[in-house]
Formats: sequence, C-alpha cells, structure tokens
Amino acid sequence: MNSPTQLTDASVVRRNYSLMTVILCWSGLAVMSSLYVTIPLISVFARSYDITPTEAAAAGSTFSIGFALGCLVYGALSDKYGRKKVIFTGLLVLAFISLLLGTVHTFEWIVVLRGFQGAAAATFSPVALAYAVEMYPAEKRVTTIGFISTGFLTAGIAGQVVSSLISEQYGWNAVFYVLAGVYALTAVLVYVFLPKGGIRQAHANIWEPIRQIGQVFVRKQLVLSYVVAFVLLMSFVSMYTVLGSYLSSASFGLDKQGILVVRSIGIAAMLLSPFAGRVSKRFGLLPTLRGFLALAAAGLAAMGLISNLPVLVAVSLVFVAGIALAVPSLVSLVGQLGGELRGIAVSVYTFILFAGTSFGPVISLSLMKSVSYPVTFLLLALILCIGLASACLINLKETAEVKKSR
Repeated sequence: MNSPTQLTDASVVRRNYSLMTVILCWSGLAVMSSLYVTIPLISVFARSYDITPTEAAAAGSTFSIGFALGCLVYGALSDKYGRKKVIFTGLLVLAFISLLLGTVHTFEWIVVLRGFQGAAAATFSPVALAYAVEMYPAEKRVTTIGFISTGFLTAGIAGQVVSSLISEQYGWNAVFYVLAGVYALTAVLVYVFLPKGGIRQAHANIWEPIRQIGQVFVRKQLVLSYVVAFVLLMSFVSMYTVLGSYLSSASFGLDKQGILVVRSIGIAAMLLSPFAGRVSKRFGLLPTLRGFLALAAAGLAAMGLISNLPVLVAVSLVFVAGIALAVPSLVSLVGQLGGELRGIAVSVYTFILFAGTSFGPVISLSLMKSVSYPVTFLLLALILCIGLASACLINLKETAEVKKSR
C-alpha cells in the first residue's frame, strides 16, 4: 500500500484531476445544501410547532453558528490528521446527524441537532479549499477553487429546491432522511476516488491557530475584507427568504410550484462562479470584487423597484451572478492579505462568512414585519453597500508596505 508521501508526490501524474474536481464540487453542493434546506421549511415549522416565523428561523441560524465555529478548528485538525480523513469522517458524522434529525418530534431538538449538523458540515469547506491548494498544480488551482465555490453557491438554490419538493410530497422529516443517504454516498465517493495527501504537521497543536486570531484582527485590510464577507451570504440568504414570501403574497400569488421554478432559475447565474478567476486575471482582484459587489447591490436594489414578475426574476439573477462571482474573488483576496497567517485568515473568513448567514433569516423576517417587501429589498441592498464601501477602502499597497516594514 502506498504511503501518504508517495500518494502526494510520486502519483501526481496519475491523478485524475477532472474526476477529483467533480467529486469536490459535488461534495460542496451536497454539504452546503444543509445550510439552506430550512429556508422553505420556516413556514412549515411555524405551523407544525405553533411558533412564529422568526422563531422557526432558528433552525437555520443554529446551523450557521455551528458551521462557523467548526471552521475555526477543522483546518488545523486536517493539518494534523490529513485533509481526506477529516472530510471523510465529517461526511459520516453528517449522515448520522441528518438521520437523527428526521426522527425528532420537537422543535427544540431540531434546533440543537441543526447546530451539531452545522459543526459536522464545517469539516468540508475550509479543508476542501486547503486540499485543492495542496493537491492541484498551480495552473489548475484557481479554476478548481472556482468549481468548488460553484458547488457551495449552487447549494444555496439547490438546497431550497430539493427541500421544497421533498417536504411537499413526503413531509419535512424526509428531507433529512434523503440528506443522510446523500452524505453516506458522498463519503464513499471521497474514500474511493480522492487521493490521500500527506499529513503536513503530524505533531501540530490544533489550538495554535486559534491563538493567532488576535493577530488577524489587527490587520486593517483583513478586517475590511471580513466586513465584506459578513454581508455577502447574509444578503444572499435574506434575499431568498424575502423573495419566497413576496412571491406567495397577494402581489404575485404564486403557489409553491411557481416559487420553486423561480428559485431553480437562479442556478444558471451560479454557474458563472468558475469564471471569476479569468476576470480577476484581466482586471485585477480588487476591481473584480468591487465590480461584482456593485452589480449584486444594484440587482438587489432593483428588486425593490420592480413589480413585474419576469423583470423581477431577471434582476434577481443579476444579484445572484454578482454574489457568485464575488465569493471566489474574496477568497483569493483574503489568502493574499493573510500572508504568513493565510491559514487562520481563511478560517476566520469562513467563520465570518457563515456567521453572516445565521443573521440572514432573522434580519429579513424582522424587516418584513416593519416595512413592505420592496422597502425590505432596498434596505438589504443598503446593507450590502456597506460591504462594497469596505471593499473600496481595501488598499493592497498599504498591506505590502506593512509587510516590508516587518
């Protein structure tokens, strides 16, 4: 049997990078779908357990909190025990917790298990990105990370669509039974087809990166990037939370099937994510990030100004495209700004990115209680503009000068 070192070095020429990329992209789609499956279930939980929609949204928020906290730990854990082992183990645990979720009968247990489910799901995101950097040659890395990001982002729509279809036909419990089967199958694919990388730091202290967090937050440019990260997926989750309610209101009167179609259309815009690398090579990383954030903010604001359904769907695609292209650009930027602290900088970025998603449903539901749907979209666009303003303040030259002074 080959050693990890042999698999990492001698077998490079025998790696099927296309198959590896497909598995990583699929795994990202499957794992991150868990974050979004409860968005269409908010009304279902509210009716079933006689709670408010805001309380029902806790099923999504606790997942995001568990996921965000897990992202701070698993990168270092994979340094010690190996990337593939952490991803594989996480998928097995995720399958088991998802199975348990389908069997519970109280909302309190749903909330608790969703937190654990989020913590288990976090074994994939930061570890898969590190795996791609280590296992792929330099010329393939940006494209591969783009495809993995596509999986993450497409999950934002696919998770909602699949959840809506399954819950409508078989009940909400069936959503988690299906997810359990998907994760078990994905674990098998990872175990069989992904090469095992070497253990980078077998004697590493997994808590050491946590101690470095303070150093990350004294870097102004990274802090500005984290502000962008916080509002990015928060606005994405908020938009779809509001859109589902808006389309079912008297203004449009769409049934569940119609809302499902609208959500499905958004997948087309998500497929643009792998092209972010090409755009940033041509125009530069920061201009690319700023441009796509501006595009997303414009699309979100336009949703508050339009009452025609086909045009509303069209501008929602503009928003989704902007988010899909901004995410990989921001990942690359954080890695660049992190320098020698790249590992913990990316882990903190992932933590903040998904911490933002925990606030998405709460913010959007609170806004919908206070103002109309169009005004809610405009206010969400204003929040996203905070991220755009932060991106405009990032100065790569200042970062380079600080590094030289050290």
